[in-house]
Amino acid sequence: MNHLASRLSAALLLGFALLLGPAARVQAGSSFLRCEALPMLLERLHEVHLEYKKPTKELDARVVDLYLDYLDPARSLLLESEADAIGKRLSKAVGQVRKGDCSELDALQAERLSWHKAMEAYVATTLSKKKFEIDSSVELEVDPDDRVRPATVADRDELRRELVHVQLAGYIARGMDLDEAKRRLLHRYELLDRRVAEVEPADVYGIYLDTVARALDPHSTYFSADALEDFRIGMELSLEGIGAVLTQDDGFTVVREVVTGGAADRQGQLEAGDKIVAVSQGPAEEDVDVVDMALRDVVRQIRGKKGTPVTLSVMRGTKSVESLQFTIVRDAINLEDQAASIRYETRTTDAGDLKLAVIELPGFYGSDGPKARNADQDVRDLLIQARDEGADGVLLDLSRNGGGLLSHAVTISGLFLGTGPVVGVAGQGPDETYTDDDPSVTWSGPMAVLTSRGSASASEILAGALKDHGRAVLVGDEHTFGKGSVQNVVGLPAGFGALKVTIARFYRPNGQSTQNEGVPVDVVVRSPIDLPDVGESSLEYPLPSGRIAPLTGGVPNPEGAGHWTPVTAAQVTELKAASAVRVASNEAMKELAEQLDQAVNARAVVKVSELLASESEPQAAAQVEGLDPLDDKDKDDTPSIQAVEALNVLADLVRLQRSGT
Repeated sequence: MNHLASRLSAALLLGFALLLGPAARVQAGSSFLRCEALPMLLERLHEVHLEYKKPTKELDARVVDLYLDYLDPARSLLLESEADAIGKRLSKAVGQVRKGDCSELDALQAERLSWHKAMEAYVATTLSKKKFEIDSSVELEVDPDDRVRPATVADRDELRRELVHVQLAGYIARGMDLDEAKRRLLHRYELLDRRVAEVEPADVYGIYLDTVARALDPHSTYFSADALEDFRIGMELSLEGIGAVLTQDDGFTVVREVVTGGAADRQGQLEAGDKIVAVSQGPAEEDVDVVDMALRDVVRQIRGKKGTPVTLSVMRGTKSVESLQFTIVRDAINLEDQAASIRYETRTTDAGDLKLAVIELPGFYGSDGPKARNADQDVRDLLIQARDEGADGVLLDLSRNGGGLLSHAVTISGLFLGTGPVVGVAGQGPDETYTDDDPSVTWSGPMAVLTSRGSASASEILAGALKDHGRAVLVGDEHTFGKGSVQNVVGLPAGFGALKVTIARFYRPNGQSTQNEGVPVDVVVRSPIDLPDVGESSLEYPLPSGRIAPLTGGVPNPEGAGHWTPVTAAQVTELKAASAVRVASNEAMKELAEQLDQAVNARAVVKVSELLASESEPQAAAQVEGLDPLDDKDKDDTPSIQAVEALNVLADLVRLQRSGT
């Protein structure tokens, strides 16, 4: 692998959120950042970026919208008219900052403190009223983007009233009485005021620089000096904690992924999408509110020594919201649980019983050293085992695979192909094609690949290569995640941190980029995350897809040893038809389809009545058996309904290829 390949492998890893790793956005601590440095840093950001080499009116408008969201994330501080006026001030400030003038940013930060103090005063006045009672009829949309910014003072007071009642109900659902809940809520707003007051000018400039980066695309970011150090720490697999990927959205710390093999995965209750609202160091300890807390500080609350407990209070739900609380014992990530694994299933067909191997690959992992585990070698060994065991077909399960090392995605593709192109990279610098140069084929029998909207980055490269070469039939959600961009970390002068900037796109062998659109499957079998708001296209300002000339060269399907039977269009048509009949008669699949259809138009609403009711109910997550999108196996190794149907499709493919149809 050449130097560029190594750089891109690292860049793929940098595209992930990390295992309770750094704050995804700038945090306090960038003490060396000065306003006069911003023009140079902004110019550098554009210079390196794949698409936007210079500022545009559209980008400036994005910056204004994003920075306004930073100033008033819950839309509870500013009236519509006030927000419009500040938007006009920000429009002028965008140009001023490029000239080294941050006076408007400084002024807005000072005003921001006054807005928060006004909010605190409202809460204090409300809670001090005699005969105060929680209004159980209150319902509040969780996502501020779904709320209309208040037009009048009365509208704003009503929104604030709803927030207060929802927040109090959340405390009561966690076991507090009303007096304690009121005390804790007021203290929360006092702490928020204090954090706003402690924001230094350097932090303001870092937040602004990150805002500009986010306006370019979802994966470009500014890291302050401290956040960069956390980023490096997070790259170490030895990190001890709960094993979760966290991000922030509208003041909430959100679980983006529960990492296979981590403590949370083994505990079994934390789920992707959960909003963490409080953290305590065990069931008997006082919890700490983390709403509106910087992600860096939330991470510090959750991280800890192996063997120590941490209790999380979370909000969960889409159409309605429930309050949950559970304790996780911190531990190091179990690499054995994170590694590729194999199991065998049997299907009975007209041609007799078929033995099918299921290889589950959660990620493209790798390390150096005498005890190193590497995904490509592990998958090779499992394929040899499947061949020796007389398997009739292989299902490669990438449905939980969020990516990893590019080099391993290329090498694993080569286990199923002769030689030829796997992925192209085009953007900054000369275009590159990554090829499989090993003519041997480890598995030449029939194969299917199970994907989902959670299959991202390197897993999309592997799935796309196998699809385009006709090597496998793809089964799963309509398409994969669509993370088809490459990021590079650009070092800045000492104390300034770093920029993570999108520099290129990935392209499948057929010339189509995986960016934004993902890789379409051949046979659609929906999972619980097959929703419009899951995937690259649902993120703010995603880069569009693209196309280059098809990649050519090599001999993907060798003659003689290693020759495999291509998947044809006629076979795909027949496989789709047979699967549709099975799915239509599967009660669990029909129930899932109904849930997905309802969720498409549903807004996340938290109801005070439900939070109060949950106080007397078991604090456990209700799950539909077999429908957990991030757990393909229950504790008894029962495969998910998606994996079951993917195996049925594979069995059909084996039959068709044996019959020559």
